[in-house]
Amino acid sequence: MHSDEQWWRSAVVYQVYPRSFADGSGDGIGDIAGLRSHLPYLAELGVDAVWISPWYPSPMKDAGYDVSDYRDVEPVFGTLAEAEQLIAEAHGLGLRVLLDIVPNHTSDQHVWFQQALAAAPGSPQRARFLFRDGSGPDGDEPPNDWQSMFGGRAWTRVRDGQWYLHLFAPEQPDLDWENPEVAADFEATLRFWFDRGVDGFRIDVAHGLVKAEGLADVGELVWPLPPEGELGQPEHPHWDQPTVHEIYRAWRKIADSYEEPRVFVAEAWVQPAARLVDYVRSDELHTAFNFEFLNTPWRAELLRQTIDRTLQAHREVGAPPTWVLANHDVPREVSRYARPQPDRVERLWLEDLLALPSDFPLGVRRARAAALLMLALPGGAYIYQGEELGLPEVENLPSDVLQDPRAFQTGIGHGRDGCRVPIPWSGSEPPYGFSPAGSAPPWLPQPGDWASSTAAAESGDHDSVLALYRAALRIRRELPALGDGDLQWLPAPDGVLAFSRTPGFSCVANVSAEPMALPAGSPVLVSGPLTADGLLPRDTAAWITG
Repeated sequence: MHSDEQWWRSAVVYQVYPRSFADGSGDGIGDIAGLRSHLPYLAELGVDAVWISPWYPSPMKDAGYDVSDYRDVEPVFGTLAEAEQLIAEAHGLGLRVLLDIVPNHTSDQHVWFQQALAAAPGSPQRARFLFRDGSGPDGDEPPNDWQSMFGGRAWTRVRDGQWYLHLFAPEQPDLDWENPEVAADFEATLRFWFDRGVDGFRIDVAHGLVKAEGLADVGELVWPLPPEGELGQPEHPHWDQPTVHEIYRAWRKIADSYEEPRVFVAEAWVQPAARLVDYVRSDELHTAFNFEFLNTPWRAELLRQTIDRTLQAHREVGAPPTWVLANHDVPREVSRYARPQPDRVERLWLEDLLALPSDFPLGVRRARAAALLMLALPGGAYIYQGEELGLPEVENLPSDVLQDPRAFQTGIGHGRDGCRVPIPWSGSEPPYGFSPAGSAPPWLPQPGDWASSTAAAESGDHDSVLALYRAALRIRRELPALGDGDLQWLPAPDGVLAFSRTPGFSCVANVSAEPMALPAGSPVLVSGPLTADGLLPRDTAAWITG
């Protein structure tokens, strides 16, 4: 394995969503056995590490993000012994392993919450969570006006009349991080997995752990917060509280105590970039997902503004940016780019896209160009499984197969399952090698037209999205200009992004301009064919050396 302690500054990490990656047992649900069988594929792809979404015991009310035991493996996925074997095998292939930790909330089936329900108000068992008396004359109204991220109020009443907080599903009670017992238990969990060779963690809802004293109403306050100077720059009562950083300073000390220091990446939906980088100061977390980039439309001026803001903010704290185009919570980028692009940076859900006309070949062209743009930028990057195959969002899942609580609690009816459909490996029809022959159907149905998008089919096609990703990741490792560092913008027409990186590299992304001549040098990778006279067409990017 690469021994550089700073590997994370340039790393490309592949996200595995275990239920949908590969099924080794034949029950239609992905598992550790399936993942182990495809580790060579990930090594050949050229990534540096694998991030595995939660594999802990869970009732699966939110796809494993409702954890009932943080120090074991969900039997549907395998065993702890298999997890340890996977870690060792990944290391043997030069792949580091990151797990997902969910510190904002547990499952309602976690032993702590079951103890809290059985205990009296004011008990030590309830003090691990955020139980409160209700408001109103009889306490029959919630303690405040907070709303769940999945729709509806963020409070559920228990039999004795108290209410407990859940910023997500009712089956996901929020922990009280003012309680030292909570902090101590999670530190023990970190060490449990670090001692088994895990190289780091992605931290779920990293900006949500601490709630403001008094749990004041949100009122008209929006999230993300308005730009500095508007509304007096108030603090949100349950997002991005300043004292959350004390938790991560303690976690960093644990990570640094290992002979080869472990690393963290934050899922922190925090804006502006100047506030996000508080999470990656030198004594806190190592990296944080740059969701502003993910939410930026395919518009040159907006992309450049996002890139500039990101680089400047990270430069001020000495941390590398971490770029991402997709994950298990957002519609796949092919489907986002297949639609008319908005004129502002915003988060789009599937229901937003369905109202717009689509052009999926255009979406693929833009996604290919965006991949080269992302992988040429300074810092690290994450790839969501299936992104390297150019998979679109599955937009027509029947309502009776949906499992995402967001679909049920909001009443919108779509949720996030469309980006979680099991990925195709081989063959001409479902399950496309996801499961062994004769297995149960995949837990979410796959489209009937994915035969040309399987890993096997794309491996034999030099023009495929998979071939592009493999080439880009190989070149990224070979060229000293790529990875950590900085960039210099080059003169370019409106609608074009062009920058250089030292030594001897430039990237040009024609987002919306007329076909243009490439800069001087040798093109080493282009996201799509040039015109007949050698020009770079719209929705195409090129890497150039020399």
